[in-house]
Amino acid sequence: MTPTYIGNIDLLKQPLVAFFCSRRYAPKAVLASYDWATAQRDKVVISTFHSPLEKDVLEFLLKNKQPVIYVLPARIYKRVPVRFKEALDEGRILFVSLQSENVRMYSQPNADKAIRYIIDHAEEIVFGCVAPNSNNERLLQSLHETKKRISILVK
Repeated sequence: MTPTYIGNIDLLKQPLVAFFCSRRYAPKAVLASYDWATAQRDKVVISTFHSPLEKDVLEFLLKNKQPVIYVLPARIYKRVPVRFKEALDEGRILFVSLQSENVRMYSQPNADKAIRYIIDHAEEIVFGCVAPNSNNERLLQSLHETKKRISILVK
């Protein structure tokens, strides 16, 4: 499937840093993730922004006018939600979908495609926190041979 885009496609030409965080995370991962997001001034953050902390980081990045690439594990928006209008108008956001028009719901196989796209495009991969026995733990283990920089903010 050819990706579908809405927004500033030139963001894909910038240095990209992927951000992932497990749904279960240590409380100290919140502050560490916010501090990390603040430091990303010269990079574009790419993620599915699906877990609770990933969603919080997205809001933090948008509030601070950081550019982001939001990879959707479902079809592209028919109408972009109002909360993204300012970032879209200012060229600070790109939405990417690898799904056909009839894929409306999140599923693990669709999320896996989105995550693979993120990994393929990012120069660096950051995990806010990796919970034991989580999808992120499996993802981290699968990256052991990559030449990309990988870091975990809170272990």
